[in-house]
Parts: sequence; C-alpha cells; structure tokens
Amino acid sequence: MNNQFNRIALFIDGSNLYAAARALGFDVDYKKLLEYFSGKGHLVRALYYTALIEDQEYSPIRPLVDWLDYNGYTMVTKPTKEFTDAAGRRKIKGNMDIELAVDMLEMADNLDHLYVFSGDGDFRRLVEAVQRKGKRVTVVSTVRSSPPMAADELRRQADVFLELETLIPEISRSGNRRVAPAPSSEGREDRQPPVLSGPQDDHYADDGDDDYDAFGDYDDDESQSA
Repeated sequence: MNNQFNRIALFIDGSNLYAAARALGFDVDYKKLLEYFSGKGHLVRALYYTALIEDQEYSPIRPLVDWLDYNGYTMVTKPTKEFTDAAGRRKIKGNMDIELAVDMLEMADNLDHLYVFSGDGDFRRLVEAVQRKGKRVTVVSTVRSSPPMAADELRRQADVFLELETLIPEISRSGNRRVAPAPSSEGREDRQPPVLSGPQDDHYADDGDDDYDAFGDYDDDESQSA
C-alpha cells in the first residue's frame, strides 16, 4: 500500500515504553519518534497513555505530559487511585490498559495499521480482535533486555514485532546511549535517572509499573512488562 493511503496510529503505553527504553539503556526523543513514524504512512493519531497523581503539589511527569500535548501527541490520562497493601504501605494504582484497548477498538475501522508500544501479554486478545477487523498490528517492544519486556504470546499474535533496540538510531536522544544497568542481586535492574527530550523534567517517573509509592514514584514490587 502506498504510504500516502496507509492510515496509521500509535498507541503508546507510556510507562511500558519508558521501562523498555530504560532496560536498553537509552532515552526516547519523542519528537524524533513522531517524525519517524510519520514517514510510515498517514499518521492519523499518536496517543500517549499515562496516569497522573493529582494531589501532589508537583507531579514529576507533568512537564512531559504538557510538552507532548503541545507537540503532536494526544494525551490520555486519568487520576491514580490510592490504596493500602497488606503490609500497610500506601500505594497508588495507575493502569491505563482499558483506555488503550477501548481507543484501539473504536478507531480500528478508520485505520489500516495500528502500532502498539507495549510488551504486555494482556494485550494479545486486543490485538486479535483488531486483526479480525482486517487491520495490521505492529507491536513495538524489546526481547533484548534482561528479562525480555515483550510477552511471547503478544509477539506471536502481532502481524509484525518491531524490536525497540533497532529503533535506537532513529528515536533516541543524541549521545545519550548508556550501558543498561546489570540486574541486582534480587534480579531487578537498579534505577537510573532518565534524561528526556524537550522541555521535560529529569525526574520523570513513568517507569513501567502500575504502582507508585507514597512519594509519587512507581513501586518496584510489580511489573507489567510481560
């Protein structure tokens, strides 16, 4: 199909993409990402999904959200929900899977190719449902991290699996590639402070998990990576 008539949309699970990029040791330049995929066809929409902590005086993700909103992205946000876990620790939940799934299903009829930026295996049935409408679905994530960020069942279901590492020359900030941190003794990667493109905050905390702790950072105990 001629790119001019290939209607595409990007559905970006913000926390999942951030976690995958961090695992590969680079920072996403969101302006370059938009330019790159605009060359793949007629870009109808680029949607970015993230939850926001609304009761904080300062939200570390707000500068990124505002920048994306003014620079070609459609922001889909919702307030996080607070709860207390079994250990009495205050946590805040912010899962955007339902919002992403509803938007994909509603928009699919007006698109030819849908790109899902997530490796979450829970999206397999969503991808299958969109494919039944005669649409192509590309999953963008990575299996070259340790552990892999993309669930095997999602990779198998997708029409195309696009390895995020191959996009580093196209969508990363210039000169910011670093060696990905080695797994800690508990089997988790040590945290590294991210650097973002554009007028965003260096303390961006959208890190791939669904839970925040009481200070606004995501909790390390759970991961939705695969």
